[in-house]
Amino acid sequence: MAQYETVRRAGAGVGVEATQIHAGLRAHMNKVYGLMGVAMFITGIVAYFVGTDLALAKAGQPTMIFSVGMLETMFTSPVRYVIMFAPLAVVFGFGAMINKMSLGTAQMVFWAFSALMGLSISWIFAVYTGMSIAQIFFVTAIAFASLSIWGYTTKKDISGWGSFLIMGVVGLIVAMVVNIFLQSPAIMFAINAIGVLIFAGLTAYDTQNIKNTYLAHAHHGDNEWLGKSAIMGALSLYLNFLNMFMMLLSLFGNRE
Repeated sequence: MAQYETVRRAGAGVGVEATQIHAGLRAHMNKVYGLMGVAMFITGIVAYFVGTDLALAKAGQPTMIFSVGMLETMFTSPVRYVIMFAPLAVVFGFGAMINKMSLGTAQMVFWAFSALMGLSISWIFAVYTGMSIAQIFFVTAIAFASLSIWGYTTKKDISGWGSFLIMGVVGLIVAMVVNIFLQSPAIMFAINAIGVLIFAGLTAYDTQNIKNTYLAHAHHGDNEWLGKSAIMGALSLYLNFLNMFMMLLSLFGNRE
């Protein structure tokens, strides 16, 4: 009887611990999606106001925030390449330095990066119709949510996708840089079509990876590490969403 009570209490203890871990996982995933949502909001606000000014300048109308000269410098001079590639440099630098940052600093860098990304994609508001941007965003949101939910709930181990998908991203970056000089519509179409599939796969893969990483480290109780892990998870999902959106917009968006 005493042995039975010991086993029963041990089982109860395991059950309580499992419940706590699952509750912690839900809170962690909510934080990841919350950080991503705030970053998307910052990106959208910056992109909208800068892009609207650019559209007004192109139409010969008075701008709201930036002068015409500043907009010309940002989008028609070599500065545009700095704006284009700066977010990529920040991503690599952020990934390499985050362990040396405090949690607060890491979060501020993430917000700054999202603003920089908004500046980088702001031209879409001067090229595509507002309705087209809204429709493609809605479609991307549905696809992203479906893929992320599948990645979170599936029992299938998709960790093997990682190396293949990362190689695909590297290939896309190389192709995009080459096409800056070639300006080939066919290459651009292929980049966007393949890119949508790659970032769709990465959405499911990254969601499962965020979940598994939390489960592997939850018992350590290192809140600082878990906080940074949430930021990096939010960054990964943010990039997947944004890249899918931009590529779908390029494929199906209606131009002004």
